[in-house]
Amino acid sequence: MKNLSTLIILSLIFISCNSSNQNSNLNETSIIGSGTLDNGKKIEIVAGDTNNEQVWIDYIKAHNDRDLNKIAEINADDWEGYTADGSVVKGNEAHIEILDNWFKTASPKWEIKWMIANAAENEDGVIVQWLTTGNDYTDTDENGNEIFEHNVHDIQFIDGKIKRINVYSRAKAQDSTNFSY
Repeated sequence: MKNLSTLIILSLIFISCNSSNQNSNLNETSIIGSGTLDNGKKIEIVAGDTNNEQVWIDYIKAHNDRDLNKIAEINADDWEGYTADGSVVKGNEAHIEILDNWFKTASPKWEIKWMIANAAENEDGVIVQWLTTGNDYTDTDENGNEIFEHNVHDIQFIDGKIKRINVYSRAKAQDSTNFSY
């Protein structure tokens, strides 16, 4: 009985030491990259809040469903969008108005392919949450031709709302002997 008690006590000590080690690793910040702010300051990019992935899934679904109310609800009031062609839209109301007009004349769809949650300090030293995503975009032009692009969206979140989206785009891959940059 004495040996059994000793074995149980040692097992409990081993399990609790192992559990506290695992928990401390989960609480450590994982550095996944680095960047440079506009002021030249070097910053670390760390693993971000993966809860923002669901916000993005809901946002894309709202776009695919043409649910302007849901999109407006997810956007911050001071929402900003920067497109691949250099266009800039500022404000939730302006964004919804543009989408409303676009949805009346087009049938854009997005499919999420991947997401990476990340975070970094801004110029004020505040940690800002981002989600970088790869999405396939399809539509049909006015002549009935299919449009296909690979998009990367870099999304900034403030208080669980989408504050800013940067869109980068690449056309559908095609075999070519005339490869160029």
